[in-house]
Amino acid sequence: MSAGTYAPNPGAAPLPRMIAAQAALETKMLLRNGEQLLLTVVIPTLLLVLFSSVDIVDTGSGKAVDFLAPGILALAVMSTAFTGQAIATGFERRYGVLKRLAASPLPRWGLMSAKTLSVLVTEVLQVALLTVIAYALGWSPHGNPAAVVLLLVLGTAAFSGLGLLMAGTLKAEATLAAANLVFLLLLVGGGVIVPLDKFPGGVQSVLGLLPISALSDGLRDVLQHGAAMPWGDLGILAAWAVVGLGAAGRFFRWE
Repeated sequence: MSAGTYAPNPGAAPLPRMIAAQAALETKMLLRNGEQLLLTVVIPTLLLVLFSSVDIVDTGSGKAVDFLAPGILALAVMSTAFTGQAIATGFERRYGVLKRLAASPLPRWGLMSAKTLSVLVTEVLQVALLTVIAYALGWSPHGNPAAVVLLLVLGTAAFSGLGLLMAGTLKAEATLAAANLVFLLLLVGGGVIVPLDKFPGGVQSVLGLLPISALSDGLRDVLQHGAAMPWGDLGILAAWAVVGLGAAGRFFRWE
């Protein structure tokens, strides 16, 4: 029988196509998950509208939305890249999904790349939605767009590394509890809604080193105060990204 009778030859699809297909699947599953949508879209939106409309927290001079919008953008990144990803990956690991995917033609680094792409797509949708709402509330941002993109990318890398580290080392139930607890603690103490200068000096110095504080303060410096490039905050986020991704790569267990 001549060659090509059974063409096309069965085999794995090209790697970029596999990664794109997995990323599309991850994004669809995230957008269909009501709990994840509550965490990534509904809560940040409600916080932005509530605290911008009602004078609950003293955000200093100027419009409240000018202070709150950058912090809520940082919260959106954390909710998707850290909390949502940690919980979803933790339960995928528990139910053997990661183990089976790891045995597929898609390499493990390709699976992580697909998850990262899914996070980035979700964040683009979050940022677009929150920006429109903030503009409707009277937000008037200004500053260097390149600095904003760099902050968001480094923040995503930092939170993704920490989320994968948690999901790959703890049991699913522990990841669920810990990720939600960290989300609540950083929401209160990460400079998202309450300015860091409201805390005592020693506590303020420690909180300023957290990735959520660096991201929210960096975005605020650019979008509210017009800073060209917040190098200090970028350095903190870069350090967390290196530590988080490095530790996740070293200690992540697939089953």
